[in-house]
Amino acid sequence: MNDSALQSIKDRLIERQQQLLVRIEQVKKDVTGEHSADWSEQAQERQNDEVVEAIGNESRQELKRVTHALERIANGEYSQCSSCGAEINIKRLEAVPDTDLCISCASHAA
Repeated sequence: MNDSALQSIKDRLIERQQQLLVRIEQVKKDVTGEHSADWSEQAQERQNDEVVEAIGNESRQELKRVTHALERIANGEYSQCSSCGAEINIKRLEAVPDTDLCISCASHAA
């Protein structure tokens, strides 16, 4: 993998990491906010909290994958499949920058 392609992917991952950190912080604020005194509004707010919490969970999972990808870059392991050790195609890494599986291993895992 050439250095400019790797740097471009790394920059995208860092940007995504920052976006996810902001989103997770906003989710924390939204979920811990006070609820209305009105019972019907409170019920709707609690349903909204469940949706926001699900978004927060998905964001935390994605953040783990992005952070892991950045660690793999730092360790020089980024383009190597964590399952079989084969080289991950650059087109796959550009399309799914937080992956650690080659297309073959990802197909078998699904």
